[in-house]
Amino acid sequence: MKALILAGGKGSRLRDQPDAPPKPLLTVGDKRLMDFSLQNAVNAGVTEIVVVVSYFTEEVINHYGSQYRGVPITYKIQNDPRGLVHAIECAAGAIGSSDFILMLADEVFLGFSVAPLVERFHGEKLFAVLGVVEVDDRSRISKTYSILADSATGRIHRLIEKPRRPHDCIMGTGNCVLANGILSYIDMTPVNQTRGEKELPDLIQCAVDDGQSIKMQIISDRYINVNSMEDFRAVYDLLKQYGESF
Repeated sequence: MKALILAGGKGSRLRDQPDAPPKPLLTVGDKRLMDFSLQNAVNAGVTEIVVVVSYFTEEVINHYGSQYRGVPITYKIQNDPRGLVHAIECAAGAIGSSDFILMLADEVFLGFSVAPLVERFHGEKLFAVLGVVEVDDRSRISKTYSILADSATGRIHRLIEKPRRPHDCIMGTGNCVLANGILSYIDMTPVNQTRGEKELPDLIQCAVDDGQSIKMQIISDRYINVNSMEDFRAVYDLLKQYGESF
């Protein structure tokens, strides 16, 4: 199994100085932001890490080089970025015929291992397992996606991108384990008319509608999607409170 890390964020709201590093290389304690995803991939035993970059590509590639803790890294450049699904499409050649773990370089989880998702994916012979978190503030879900699923089995029936009124406290994340077959649904995924790009929940919904077995799993209660300085400070607070060691 491979890991696919999407690191195409420009991080404009986090780069308050002209010489500030690109978003994946922002320092959080003694780590770079993307280190959290990279180490999780290594701990899960992946054979290769594919990283999609869009901005400041040379800086990211020069920093990490051709491997991370012994696992080879392949870089794919997303020219003319058009969202997460487009980034996955850009990486399709590097993914090849492998199933893969999808990660976002700007998502930080503490006390989280992707390995249980991989084990469930294989053990139940699923098409996908989506990592979700339970939140107190439902307005956070309006920035990602919500899920309608069977409460007993976790099998997903519907995904709603950026819901105006989330129906519960479950929030979707970008951490998923996906069968290689998900790539075949990219062409049939509709373009979001508001954003002008294909959305990850819509891609997965195509597979759900096609009868594929896709389940969700709560993965952490300490999660931050880093998109602002407020988010960045929240990561520092979490690290100070709980600590995190690789």
